[in-house]
Amino acid sequence: MRVTENINELRTIRRAMTGVFGLIPTMGSLHDGHASLIRRARLECDHVGVSIFVNPAQFGAGEDLAKYPHMLENDLVLLESLGVDAVLTPAPENVYPAAYQTWIAVDGISTLLEGADRPGHFRGVATVVAKLINIFAPERVYFGQKDAQQVAVIRRMVEDLNFDMSIVVSPIIRETDGLAMSSRNAYLNADERKAAPVLYRALSAAKAKFEAGEKKADGLKAVVIETLSAEPLADVRYVSVADPDTIEELHEISGGALLSAAVIIGKTRLIDNILL
Repeated sequence: MRVTENINELRTIRRAMTGVFGLIPTMGSLHDGHASLIRRARLECDHVGVSIFVNPAQFGAGEDLAKYPHMLENDLVLLESLGVDAVLTPAPENVYPAAYQTWIAVDGISTLLEGADRPGHFRGVATVVAKLINIFAPERVYFGQKDAQQVAVIRRMVEDLNFDMSIVVSPIIRETDGLAMSSRNAYLNADERKAAPVLYRALSAAKAKFEAGEKKADGLKAVVIETLSAEPLADVRYVSVADPDTIEELHEISGGALLSAAVIIGKTRLIDNILL
C-alpha cells in the first residue's frame, strides 16, 4: 500500500495502475461502514484508492472541525488489511493553497435539508469531491447511503460537469441496535448513545406505516415525529419525505421516496434515512 501526503506523488502512483480504479473519499476515523465500501470496491475494481482528509470547507462556524476524531495510524492499519493500493492524506494547505478561490456550488439541491441547516456545507463537499476525482482519476467512486443527500448532490455535479466515472452507493451499515455507523457516534456519552437508536426506530415505524398503505408524506412524517418526541434527548432538526434524486419534498408517494431525518443528541448531529 502506497501512502502519501503529496498530490503530485499520488498522481504518479495512480498513473502506474492499469484497469478499473475505485475511490473511497473519507474523513478518516474509519469504521465498518467505510470497510464495507472498500470491500465492495476491492471486488469490483482492479485497484482501490482512499483519501483521508478532514475537509475544513464543509464545516460551518461553530461546528466540530476542531474536535473531529483523527485516528490516522489505526486507519492505515485497517486500509492495508483491506487491500487498499493507494492512500492520500493531504494537509489542508495542500488542498486549499493560499489565495484559493474556486468553488463548486450545486444550486437548488444543496439548499435543502442538511444544506438549509448547514449553509455552505455542500459547496465544500462538492468542491473537495471534484478535486479528489481530478486527482485520482477513478472509474468508480463509492459512497454510503447514510449520506443520501450528499450522494444526490455529487450525482448532480457528476452529470452536470460531464465527469467520466460512475457513482456507486452501498447500503447503510448499522450497529446491532440500528444506529447508523458514523465517526461522530464517538462523541455520544453513555446516556446519549442509549438514546441515539430512536432515530432509526422512528424511520422504521414510518416505513411500516408506508408498507401498510400510508402514502401521504404528512402521515409518515407524523409517525417519525411522534416516535422522536418520546425521547427527551432528541432535538429534531427536520423530517423529510423527498424525491431521492432531487431531494424535493413530496406530498404523496407514487413511486419511490427518501425518508430522512436529522436530530441533535447532546451536541452530536445524527442523520439517517430509509428508502421507501
